[in-house]
Amino acid sequence: MDPLFLAYSFYRRKKFEQCIDLCSQLLEKNPYDQAAWTLKTQALTEEVYVDEVDVEEEGIAEMLMDDNAIASVARPGTSLKKPGTGQGAPSQGIRPMSQSGRPLSGFVRPGTQSGRPGTMEQAIRTPRTAHTARPVTSASGRFVRLGTASMLSSPDGPFINLSRLNFSKYAARPNLAKSLFEYIFHHENDVRNSLELAALSTEACGFKDWWWKVQLAKCYYRLGMYREAEKQLKSAVKQQDMVDTYLYLCKVYVKLDQPLTAIEIFSQGLEKFPGETALISGIARIYEGMNEMDKAVKLYRDVLHHDNMHVEAIACIATNHFYTDQPEVALKFYRRLLQMGLYNAELFNNLGLCCFYAQQYDMTLTCFERALSLADDQTLADIWYNVGLVALGIGDMSLAYQCFRLALSCNNDHAEAYNNLGVLEMRKGHIELARAFFQAAFTLAPHMFEPHYNFGALSDQVGDLQSSFNAVKRALDAFPEHAESKELLNTLREHFSLL
Repeated sequence: MDPLFLAYSFYRRKKFEQCIDLCSQLLEKNPYDQAAWTLKTQALTEEVYVDEVDVEEEGIAEMLMDDNAIASVARPGTSLKKPGTGQGAPSQGIRPMSQSGRPLSGFVRPGTQSGRPGTMEQAIRTPRTAHTARPVTSASGRFVRLGTASMLSSPDGPFINLSRLNFSKYAARPNLAKSLFEYIFHHENDVRNSLELAALSTEACGFKDWWWKVQLAKCYYRLGMYREAEKQLKSAVKQQDMVDTYLYLCKVYVKLDQPLTAIEIFSQGLEKFPGETALISGIARIYEGMNEMDKAVKLYRDVLHHDNMHVEAIACIATNHFYTDQPEVALKFYRRLLQMGLYNAELFNNLGLCCFYAQQYDMTLTCFERALSLADDQTLADIWYNVGLVALGIGDMSLAYQCFRLALSCNNDHAEAYNNLGVLEMRKGHIELARAFFQAAFTLAPHMFEPHYNFGALSDQVGDLQSSFNAVKRALDAFPEHAESKELLNTLREHFSLL
């Protein structure tokens, strides 16, 4: 069999190592074999390729040193950093919120689970997501690590010596230039050289190739030049309508914190590509980030109308039903995910919670046992915490105490477990220990209102009115609609007026 044909066969079957080895053998015999050279660059690229359509997690530097913000105080409903509380927005007393005010999504994706710290101290102390206690590093650090790993993958050094390439020569040959660009951008992670090649290639084709304009926009995005990326993507959309181009353009607008503009671009894409689930789910994500849950759920249902196997849409609809006091309906959606072949700790954890609140107690512990057997270090603390909630629901306080302690042993920064341990210690009459637990909880998660209110109620019981007043005010700042906090605050004000 012809070795080049066999190498193409390996590439189509995603056996990239065998493809690379065969191409290397062909290049040793003939270093000028362009077909083998191109195929090897594509195989090396596919090994490390990461789809960049989704927005990355923001690191500490991106969160606190954002130079692209248009307004320091955005109008309500126009920013993802400070979501509004419009009609349909979930209550924090019902659905957990991140520090930025977003409701926790039913599907973990970049930028939805982590809070946005307001100060450097908070960023350094609590840069964790809902499912992990590890710090969220910046996107640039991830790309550096990928580039380093790609260099180590070649024992004889890099396949292509970029410093010796004449980019002008390759820019005049589009077939070679495109493979070379993807190799430099994804495998070598050299944004400067890839930008130079893309600029020369765009000029060589007379600024008529939309593909090169998208690649230029990718380079500009990596370099933080979002307005230049926006110009290139708009020009590419005018030349050729492509779904990926619309997604990249909306990604730029989300990075610039312009969600309404992103929704408009998504809508323009849907006019060209009706029923495209990537565009519909993109609008739903933005509405979910802006606390417009009714609109988000409606769009997720539209996604399922076009693709009934869409995992993200099913998970988000199920989560919404669970937090709107419909665990039986949520259970049907989670069972659908299980039937589709999804098999992980998070799914069994959610099934256990739905079974418990739907009063199907025979399946509750079975689901949690399966979740614990599948859990890793990141999710184990949350599962033990939920088992503790089930124990509280059936009145077994000793089991609940042990579960919350196990949650802290898996993740020492689990603020919810600290809060519930404080409640249990307060019931036992251990006042000082309960205060310590509440203080630990609202120090780790200042956006939660429960530890503030519990600390205020406990301080009121022991006669520390000033501490109680300050804690209740913090609780109302976190959750202005909490009736018990309002009532306690009014009572404390009456005490102070009498004094």
